[in-house]
Amino acid sequence: MKKFLALLLSLVMVLALVACGDKKDDTNTDDQDNNEVTDFKVGFIMLHDENSTYDLNFINAAKEACETLGVEYTIVTNVPEGQECYDKAAELADAGCNIIFADSFGHEDYMIQAAKDFPDVQFCHSTGTKAHTEGLSNYHNAFASIYEGRYLAGIAAGMKLNEMIEAGKFTADEAKMGYVGAFTYAEVISGYTSFYLGAKSVCPTVTMDVTFTGSWYDEALEKEAANKLIAGGCKLISQHADSMGAPTACEQAGVPNVSYNGSTQSACPNTFIVSSRIDWTPYYEMVIKAVQDGTSLDSDWTGTLKTGSVVLTDVNEKVAAKGTAERAAELLQLEQLAAELQARSEEMQAQLLRTPRIVGPRRMLRAYPKLRHGSKLRSLPTLREMLHRAEQENKDDNKNTK
Repeated sequence: MKKFLALLLSLVMVLALVACGDKKDDTNTDDQDNNEVTDFKVGFIMLHDENSTYDLNFINAAKEACETLGVEYTIVTNVPEGQECYDKAAELADAGCNIIFADSFGHEDYMIQAAKDFPDVQFCHSTGTKAHTEGLSNYHNAFASIYEGRYLAGIAAGMKLNEMIEAGKFTADEAKMGYVGAFTYAEVISGYTSFYLGAKSVCPTVTMDVTFTGSWYDEALEKEAANKLIAGGCKLISQHADSMGAPTACEQAGVPNVSYNGSTQSACPNTFIVSSRIDWTPYYEMVIKAVQDGTSLDSDWTGTLKTGSVVLTDVNEKVAAKGTAERAAELLQLEQLAAELQARSEEMQAQLLRTPRIVGPRRMLRAYPKLRHGSKLRSLPTLREMLHRAEQENKDDNKNTK
């Protein structure tokens, strides 16, 4: 019996040691899993490189967001709008990226295919339109209401035209702007329309000629287009194209320029006025935090002045009309205030719909018993009596109807 008890005790001790050993291995596994979770990677696919003002704007935002949040990132540049986009997206996914962003309209179909093939990776595409119809939980579109910034930049352009008219450089009837566009897409059309309306709000006689290059980035074509506009009598040039072609043509011709997606002041100090741009940093940071926290993302996202996603660069006061910087700052504040008021108005309207007659006539009578009618100076007791009588007549009518 003693031998049996001794053997049993030995067996229990062995099993206990084995159990302890197994628990230690599980803890190590958990630690390794935690390390993998914190090893967060983000990939970026760019149509061009830093030589494109458009792509440079995305590149700067990507670096700022990732460095602020302390995550590892990879930026792949010069990726055409074709199969190469899918290939790069697949490579980034295989390399362990948790999120992959792409910055050009033509990347969309290839990003969608990658999202289907890598369901555990979040794919976010800027300027795209198909996320809401694809129905993929890991594919999302994003853009910003850049037309807001275009309008403000247009005001700066109009102020410059007025300054040149007052200086006798040309007459008000000769105030004509030129615009170099890439494609006849809605994004481009809304942009130059807003720019023109902004200029016209301060320079009523302004007109504008628009030309298209058929390419997002072609420095030679953009420069040629700008030169033709200048030769055609345009006194100021703006653009929705990604190279330095148009700004360079303006600098060489001495024609004021409003650029896009970033300041060209260092290269064009004598002609650059201001630029509107989308700051993608808030969006990138929002997406990274959401994926890290396991929060779902909407299929579509739109940034605005209010979200800090639509901004103006610093005004080049050497070229801009006097007071442009102050006017721009004032208008930005007004636009943000208008956006806040609009949001508040929509919130109040929704509340009223949920709780109809939240401020009914009886509540008003109880709240302000000494209030008098503005036009006929009727006291509220009189109005109360009229209201009671009207309600009584309404009840009588209902009885007669029955």
